[in-house]
Amino acid sequence: MGVLLSIMDTALKQSGAFRVGFLLVDGYALMSYSSAEEPLRAANLLRPGAYDMVHISLEDGGAVSSSGAVVPASSLASSMEPFDLILVVAGGDPFKLNSSKLSKWLRRQARQGALIGGVSGGPVILARAGLMSGYRMTLHWEHAQTLSETSPDSLIERSLYVIDRNRLTCAGGTAPLDMMHALITQHHGADFARRVSDWFLHTTIRMSNAPQRSGLAERYGTHNQSILTAIEVMENHIAEPLELGQLASIVGLGVRQLNRLFKQKLGVSTIAFYRNLRLGIAENLLQQSQLSVTDIAMASGFVSAAHFSSSFKTRYGVAPSVLRSRSTSAINSGNPV
Repeated sequence: MGVLLSIMDTALKQSGAFRVGFLLVDGYALMSYSSAEEPLRAANLLRPGAYDMVHISLEDGGAVSSSGAVVPASSLASSMEPFDLILVVAGGDPFKLNSSKLSKWLRRQARQGALIGGVSGGPVILARAGLMSGYRMTLHWEHAQTLSETSPDSLIERSLYVIDRNRLTCAGGTAPLDMMHALITQHHGADFARRVSDWFLHTTIRMSNAPQRSGLAERYGTHNQSILTAIEVMENHIAEPLELGQLASIVGLGVRQLNRLFKQKLGVSTIAFYRNLRLGIAENLLQQSQLSVTDIAMASGFVSAAHFSSSFKTRYGVAPSVLRSRSTSAINSGNPV
């Protein structure tokens, strides 16, 4: 499967805490920030040293929230590197921020291998820095329309959060609680992540694509927690699929046990379900984006365009290029597909 710049690979280093840099942009909402930071703090109470949190602002002295509260933070220039994850938390009007210094800093962090994420208006800053090209993303609904108009190639989803390879984007509010639950699950397993969520009485974990679609339990007709956790992990690893053994390890089951559950409850093997999930993402991208078929193959986790085309035709009865052609014709004629 090669070297993956995924959450799991970056997280499971042999020594030291997972280092998270919270880059706070003046005007950020305290709720968005605390919903992302507090689960990591709680994780450290339950498992000391799991996470190392660092606060960063554009200048020394701290970042001022929308309510006027100030979180002490070091400047970009004085922040100690490296980081495993950078989360840009912004609110207000992130489109007004025009900082080449910040964009260069973020691009350098990405080149050095850090996971890059944005919360609420943070994804706007990532997009404007050129860091979201070819990545699925989400952001607060308040900013979605403007970003789609100013950056028409952005692959925006109206979801709580999206994890696509080495990019994490989140709509803000309380949604970071759910995103950090997914992060902690992949670092330390589902049981530990549930203990962290229970700390905040956050007993109903929302999946990444809520609220745009019905919940996973309703969609797939099962309330089995192991299956729902496995599906959520799959949805967070579309472009770089995990192996069956990795999925089973995260869920806390054996490979045979997980496969048996999928066949009993959903009628297909775990890997067949995963492949169909990725093909569904690809179908959506073919109809709603301008990415090439090759780029869509890569974005949906296929090793080659040929393999993708073969799998897609087996699943949907037409080649990806044919569906793309039909979608383009329908759009040009004013008739939705």
